[in-house]
Amino acid sequence: MKMKKATYNILPGTEKVLATMGEQIKLARLRRRLSAELVAERAGISRASLWKVEKGDPSVAMGIYAVVLHALNDLDKDLLLVARDDEMGRQLQDLGLITRKRAPRRSKK
Repeated sequence: MKMKKATYNILPGTEKVLATMGEQIKLARLRRRLSAELVAERAGISRASLWKVEKGDPSVAMGIYAVVLHALNDLDKDLLLVARDDEMGRQLQDLGLITRKRAPRRSKK
């Protein structure tokens, strides 16, 4: 039985972000003077998968991006920066927060 290829509804802006990220990963590899073969071997993936990462292919699993970044000398820590400063999310959260009312005064007995 043949498996269906997953389809993605990727917006053009997101495609551009992925392509830029792939290019940055490739440049990081080249600056370190590491071959595609060596990085793929360190990451435990094929060179074809590495090339997909470096092209920003949306079909590549997030975990593959993480192992490639790790293979580039611990750049996977940069993943912690994703959505770290979520200004819009914080504003939306603040709008939904209910201000506390004062507790009723205790009656004197």
